[in-house]
Amino acid sequence: MKLGIATLLVVSSVGLAQPLCARTKTILVLGDSLSQGFGLTPSDAYPMLLAKKLRAAGLNFQVTNASAAGGTTQGGLERLPAHLKGKIDIFIVELGINDAFRGLPVYQIQKNLQQIIDKAKARNPNVRVLIAGMQLPNYATDDYVSAFGKMFTDLAARNAAALVPYLLQSVAGDPSLNLSDGIHPNAAGQKILAETVWQVLQPVAREVASVEKLEAR
Repeated sequence: MKLGIATLLVVSSVGLAQPLCARTKTILVLGDSLSQGFGLTPSDAYPMLLAKKLRAAGLNFQVTNASAAGGTTQGGLERLPAHLKGKIDIFIVELGINDAFRGLPVYQIQKNLQQIIDKAKARNPNVRVLIAGMQLPNYATDDYVSAFGKMFTDLAARNAAALVPYLLQSVAGDPSLNLSDGIHPNAAGQKILAETVWQVLQPVAREVASVEKLEAR
């Protein structure tokens, strides 16, 4: 009888020895004022709205928003190492428009963005990259404008990255969705940005989550 009880306890212990929850995965957002949520509270910026969408979808991710107003690709290169100390599962890059406004050559912007991606992959070889593309205003249609827009598509293809073609889709130029400066999205605009990014992020996040579940078996 004592042997039977002991055996039952051992079997019960083995059955309970299951992980209570999967590791919390990390999304790092490296961007400029558009991702920082310029003029708004941090919780109104689209990266934090994405965190809510992830939780609602049952996806166990932590979102770190490492964006800064006035951010450039060179500045991103300098800021990135401080955020690569821990594991990153998904890396969202939203930089380049401030470089364009300053007239930096497109090849240099692309070179900096590639170095940013390379740095992230060097520390996290399996990281999934999502590039948030931007477009210059339509007041010009010269070669620089077209080259800048094409740059994000080229980067995504080169790095097998997911691409949001235009972060400000349905927001840019709409006074009701932007602050008084006409440049930065207001809280309502940030909600649309979150939905735009979510359409691309959701399948990537689900894939990352499912791969970890398979590896844990």
